[in-house]
This record gives sequence, structure tokens and C-alpha cells, in this order.
Amino acid sequence: MNKTELEQICAGQGFALGEDALDGLAAYLELLGKWNKVMNLVGPHALPEILRELILDSFHLARFLEDLPLPEAPESWDFGAGAGLPGVPLRLVWQAGAYTMVEAREKRALFLQNALAACSAHDPAHYLSRTSVYRGRAENFISERLMQKKPGDLLISRAFMPWEKLLPFAHDGLSADGRVIFLTLTPAPVLPSELAANWKLEAERAYASPAGKQRYFWALKKTSCL
Repeated sequence: MNKTELEQICAGQGFALGEDALDGLAAYLELLGKWNKVMNLVGPHALPEILRELILDSFHLARFLEDLPLPEAPESWDFGAGAGLPGVPLRLVWQAGAYTMVEAREKRALFLQNALAACSAHDPAHYLSRTSVYRGRAENFISERLMQKKPGDLLISRAFMPWEKLLPFAHDGLSADGRVIFLTLTPAPVLPSELAANWKLEAERAYASPAGKQRYFWALKKTSCL
């Protein structure tokens, strides 16, 4: 896909990307297409389908994050980063703070490092320099950050593990006002009793994918209430 096609598809969904973001997106898509032929990183194989069905989620997520009362420079973690979705496209349009993509599978971690290198060629603002890959298990990553006294402010999960398990798994690694963002196909829990202790639903947003499928973002925030 060329930049003109990318721009037209994104604009058709209400996203006006700058030249640097379009260049980075084109580089990422080209690399994803090549690696996907041998690694099956994502289900769709046609680049326009990957863009519409997977990457546009990242741009919706950027808008959702912009509406949350996050720290000015949040420490963000992306567990089970896989093919870099939502992380790589997200960082092309949302540059706040530092962002770490955590991936235990070696080949996928290698792909992520290559993807960041490809996008960084179109990164005069150097925001991708604040985006990194941790090759290892999420529990080891949390332990290292706790030892360094560097808690996370924001954890993003796209099918890393069920939300009921992820909340206690990540709780101690996040700051006192830490949040977990879930990308899901179902609405958020409605009743406080449905959530794990010390968590509350802060925000939720629903939107329709180009294929008409309903998708959701949840923001669950830590609370001191027992």
C-alpha cells in the first residue's frame, strides 16, 4: 500500500495522520506483511484488511487515552505485545511518556524490535525512542520494575489474559493511581461487585469497526477502597 491509499483509508474513518505518522505506518505495514507470510503474526493477510480490522483500533485507542486524566508523562506497559498491535501504530499518534512492549516469544520480540527500527527512520520527533521492547515474561518484567522502584501508570491489554486474572496479576506493579486498559469485544462489568477488590471502572467507550463489529475500551483504575 502506498501513502495515498493509507491516508484515504484513515481519513475515511475520521483519522487525519501527519506525514511522519503516515511514513511510519507505511514502514510498519510493509514489514508486517513480509513477516506475516512466514510467522502468521496476524489473521488477515491483505494489508488493507490489516489496516481496517487491526490498526485502526490503535487510533481509536489514542483518542480514548487522550480523554483520560493520565500523568503528563505516563509509564505505559503493553503486555503480550505480539505483532505490535496496538502498540506500534498507537505510538505513531500518541507520544505521551515511555511505552514498553512486553513479549515473551523470541521471534515476536525480534519482529517488534525490527518494527521500531523501521518506524524510527521516520521519527524526527524521537518519540519512538521512548518506545522499547522487553523480551521476557510479564511477571519478570513486573519484578524488575518493582526492584527499580519504577511502577507503571498504564497497562494496556489486548487478550493477554482474562481481565479477572490480570487485575490481581498486575496490581502491585502499578502506581497508586495506575490504570489497566482492556481492548475487548464485550462491555465492561456494570456492578462494582463484579470487579476485583481495589478496582473501579473509570471509563468505557464503544465503537464500530469498519466491518461493523462492536468493540470496547475499558479503563479500570486502582482504588484504596477495600
